[in-house]
Amino acid sequence: MATKNISSNQPRHIAIIMDGNGRWAKRKLLPRYAGHQAGLETVRRTIKLCMEQGVEVLTLFAFSSENWKRPPQEVNLLMKLFMTALQREVKKLHKNNIRLRLIGSREAFSEKLQTLIADAEDLTKNNTKFTLVIAANYGGRWDIVDTAKRLALQVQQNSLKAEDIDEELFNSQINLSDLTEPDLFIRTAGEQRISNFLLWQLAYTEMYFTNTLWPDFNEEIFMEALKSFSSRERRFGRTSEQIKNA
Repeated sequence: MATKNISSNQPRHIAIIMDGNGRWAKRKLLPRYAGHQAGLETVRRTIKLCMEQGVEVLTLFAFSSENWKRPPQEVNLLMKLFMTALQREVKKLHKNNIRLRLIGSREAFSEKLQTLIADAEDLTKNNTKFTLVIAANYGGRWDIVDTAKRLALQVQQNSLKAEDIDEELFNSQINLSDLTEPDLFIRTAGEQRISNFLLWQLAYTEMYFTNTLWPDFNEEIFMEALKSFSSRERRFGRTSEQIKNA
């Protein structure tokens, strides 16, 4: 049964750092991998909740460029889980008219994983009901530097003048430029930082932090986040009076 929409003032794009899988597993005396598996089920649940509430885009921070520093065994298991999830879930996403996109540097992934990602994106590229973005081997600083490099190359090739580079042009070249910027950022497990996630794109995003570990993130907490968002006044540099008169 679909959840009743609590407000017309809802985010179109939600970005989430899914933190706490390892701690969840530790509390249950389970291996960390069990926490990541449980977290995958929460992803499914959250996609469903977003679609019920009319959210158009969900961006999930699945694996940061810093996560390679984790123990090799855990990294290998995460890569296997990533491949398994792609193999099992993509057809379901496609059936439900969901477009899948991945942002991040892919070179460090195995050829098999790169192929699975490309095939998944190609299969779902024309889907229009919902967009799921997975940030994998991604870092906000990498995103900005990568964009700067591509613009610098255009200047070097004389197809762009340096003085023509402004915020609007830069924004048009960075990841997710074709989508609405995140309206709401959620981070689970009590940490209150953005940890190199979508540094450019989160400039005016509303933040919501919860102590709940990601595998325990449920409908109640999701709705609390939406309720918090709906109560906020988003001014984008303007005054309250200007917002009211607009």
